[in-house]
Amino acid sequence: PALGRVGEGGPAAIYDVAEEMVRALGSSSPVIACPNAGHPKRVGHRNIYLATEEYFLVYAKRLFKSGVRMVGGCCGTKPEHIASVASAARMFGGGADVTPVPEGAPEIAPVTSKKKKAEAGVAQPEIPLSDRTSLSAKVARIWEQRLKGGTAKGAPKGPEDFIVSVEVNPSPGLSCEKPIATAKMLREAGVDVVNIADGPRATVRMSNTALAEAMQRELGTETIIHVCCRDRNVLGLMSDLLGNYSRGLHNLVVITGDPPKMGDFPKATAVFDLDSIGLLKMIHGLNVGLDPAGNQFAGQAKYFCATGAEPGAVDYEREMRRLKEKIAAGADMVMTQPVYDGAVMRKFLDDVAAFPKPVPVLFGLCPLVSSRNAEFLHNEVPGMSVPENVRARMAAVGGGPAGVAEGVAIAKELLDQFKDEVVGCYVMPQLGKYEAAIDIIRHMGYGAEDSVARRDGAK
Repeated sequence: PALGRVGEGGPAAIYDVAEEMVRALGSSSPVIACPNAGHPKRVGHRNIYLATEEYFLVYAKRLFKSGVRMVGGCCGTKPEHIASVASAARMFGGGADVTPVPEGAPEIAPVTSKKKKAEAGVAQPEIPLSDRTSLSAKVARIWEQRLKGGTAKGAPKGPEDFIVSVEVNPSPGLSCEKPIATAKMLREAGVDVVNIADGPRATVRMSNTALAEAMQRELGTETIIHVCCRDRNVLGLMSDLLGNYSRGLHNLVVITGDPPKMGDFPKATAVFDLDSIGLLKMIHGLNVGLDPAGNQFAGQAKYFCATGAEPGAVDYEREMRRLKEKIAAGADMVMTQPVYDGAVMRKFLDDVAAFPKPVPVLFGLCPLVSSRNAEFLHNEVPGMSVPENVRARMAAVGGGPAGVAEGVAIAKELLDQFKDEVVGCYVMPQLGKYEAAIDIIRHMGYGAEDSVARRDGAK
């Protein structure tokens, strides 16, 4: 039987209740949530529900991510609200029918084209990580030499056996000048690679592939580009993969992506023909010389694919199940979402180490900048939990330079706890504070006169 919660309080209140129901019931019974559009407010002679469709979308995503199986709407919701819920549902279903199959039901054969199918191709052995990209070669070396394939801990010496990736995204507008200057500063401090998001938070920015190509051309450095499933159908994704490969963009972070929400174009249509698992399978096919239909392909790619994971996910069981599927689908490395709780990261690393196929991990760090920032991340961002003791530390300093310094100190402490078990870290500076990324790793030899030589000289 399914259990549900309908009604008053709006999406936020229903989310709190539904989250507890999912935790209590586990997978024994599906949970359904149908929030109303908040408390109505009397405006003139009318009662107006104030929860917008964009706000509904944010909480629909949170509800699905927490493990709720079905989301609807109650009093005050309009077709626009339900359209927002449908957008979130497409994201979590990967464009597929996610209706559970009744136990004992006969297996339904897939619908196939009447067009004569070419003979199935023969998969080629994947090109080893050591021969794909400079980044993958260094990851493979650290994984095998310092971490013994995930079976041992090993303290990093510095830039020579530790990977640092920093997120630098396109600025609004037409110019690449500012992000390229930032990437240059980071590289001169010893950072290995810049990674560039694909329309972060569903906002409109220059194509990350265009910025990546400009960085690689002007700085002579590799980049990592995020590839998300939100904006392009299967044909568009495949076309982009082929084009990006020819442009030398071979390091990827494969993610499902945020649905359109509050921001530039909240009514934009989310596609989600595939989720991250489906996209990883498609890229893996290219890496073994097969097209998405399983036919022999003209050439063999050597993409290096990372994927994301949320150690603090509300539905942790689902998150880890999907991570196993991502690795089986072809993910070569895991880049975690920001973590502020050492116990959360400890459990995550232990669980990944127990996988049938452990993979290298980049530890996600997002240095806090103020007490207000810490409270916002804790209360408003799904999958993000900032422990009470960390929020208390940030509250004691407030904001400004003191807040930035405390945020750096917290991130550094977390990194020092786990640097012996990860191949490196993935830093996501907030509000353009890229110097903070260097401050976190300065004690490991970054930002010094010899940091570039140590990074580039290591073999």
